Amino acid sequence: MTPKVVLVTGVGGYLGGHLAARLAANPEIHRVLGVDTTAPNRDVARTLGRAEFVRADIRNPLIAKVITSAEVDTVVHASLAAHPPGPSRRSAVKEMNVIGAMQLLAACQRAPSVRRLVVKSTAAVYGAGARSPAVFTEDDAPRDISSSGYAKDAVEVEGYVRGFARRRPDIDVTVIRLTNLIGPRVDTVLTRYFSLPVVPTVLGYDARIQLLHSEDALAVLERAATHPVPGVFNAGGDGVLMLSQAIRRAGRLQLPVPRSAMPSAGRLLRGARLVDFSPDHVRYLNHGRVLDTTRLRAVFGFTPRWTTRQAFDDFVHGSGLRPIVDPALLAGLERGLTGTRT
Repeated sequence: MTPKVVLVTGVGGYLGGHLAARLAANPEIHRVLGVDTTAPNRDVARTLGRAEFVRADIRNPLIAKVITSAEVDTVVHASLAAHPPGPSRRSAVKEMNVIGAMQLLAACQRAPSVRRLVVKSTAAVYGAGARSPAVFTEDDAPRDISSSGYAKDAVEVEGYVRGFARRRPDIDVTVIRLTNLIGPRVDTVLTRYFSLPVVPTVLGYDARIQLLHSEDALAVLERAATHPVPGVFNAGGDGVLMLSQAIRRAGRLQLPVPRSAMPSAGRLLRGARLVDFSPDHVRYLNHGRVLDTTRLRAVFGFTPRWTTRQAFDDFVHGSGLRPIVDPALLAGLERGLTGTRT
């Protein structure tokens, strides 16, 4: 059943803002409220249409008044910051992630009008490490995550969501675990990482990465809001890329550094305000992470339009990245060194 009144959190960000615009374009939805502490940027604001921006902090209990007064029936929590693209104060991000989610869930629990909750989560909840399975399913428990950081925040938030679902069994609860986003219009840790002229990698490791195009991320969240299918679903593009392949396809130079030197490289990049190299991100670059998306297709009924490789290539071409070195030249050099032919 199509929702009548939808509230979307995090509309100041890319996903929240564009999702609110998509929902507002649906004539069957009567009203769309976009909530955030900061207004959407000018480009997003022009696309919002009839969506209403409400400047509010979900950490404040007053969010309950917004939900009840508007008789919201569907809440999409899209403001969880799993990997902020740039340097930021960890305590502030954690407070927004965890305290914000707690207050929002408390408001939904008290609101009799709410019938559907969609939570944008992250594949980072699985962690990344030498003990990780080759492919994660929705039933795998978190492992190899840092004791503090964005992945830990997401694990805590999902725990609160499970508790909420037990207390309000009448509400359809859908959790979407997105793999790392990529695309020409989205600003993430990985888009900044692959835009570096010289890309640091961990010596002796070549991680498998699975990506999701930002347009597919919007599409899956939109479907979750308009077609309720309760449960937890992994969302990622088909196929994988080796980290070295991705760097070569972007035309960047790879700089392998010892694992012990990665924290120093992270501090250097963070200090230059280029990329926030968190411990979870370093683990990801060591070991990679791949998700099983069978349940997304078979149960949720969604198939991403872009494969991992197509999504990455669209990012490279759409962002206008100029190769530092010709990828074909690098491939030829590799074939020469290994004695292989095409």
